[in-house]
Amino acid sequence: MTLSASSASRRIAATVLTAGALVSAVALPASAQDHDRHRTQARVVISDVQADSPGWDNGSNRSLNGEWVEITNQSRRAVNLNGWTLRDGDGNRYRFDDVRLAGRATVRIHTGVGRDTRSDLYQDRHDYVWDNYSDTATLRDGRGRTVDTESWGHGRGHHRR
Repeated sequence: MTLSASSASRRIAATVLTAGALVSAVALPASAQDHDRHRTQARVVISDVQADSPGWDNGSNRSLNGEWVEITNQSRRAVNLNGWTLRDGDGNRYRFDDVRLAGRATVRIHTGVGRDTRSDLYQDRHDYVWDNYSDTATLRDGRGRTVDTESWGHGRGHHRR
């Protein structure tokens, strides 16, 4: 009788081990996927630039606001842009203050004067920033690390980080 009890115990142990292996095989990819989801960093990019405002560059506020840069959050999570900067090739700088960019959202940064909204921000400048023919827009995070760049014009290849 000990022989059959021993044999039955081995079968039960083998069944439990097999079931445990199957559960582990199914759970491992799911937990790895959850881990990757939490580890994924927000991706914020310069998504579009209109350096040459439509019509004549006459210096009017309407013309100044016709030049802009769009910043897009490509992730699902909101990103706090507080302290981030947007610069041109000459060193003109716009600093984001109290701006939270929702997931999958875009904000347009205009050169001229205006009232900030969730989708439009204004640098409140009275002169053009972006060179119509050749310039580089650089987006940096609050620690000064380059997040993305966009270049256009002569001798300035399109570059993304």
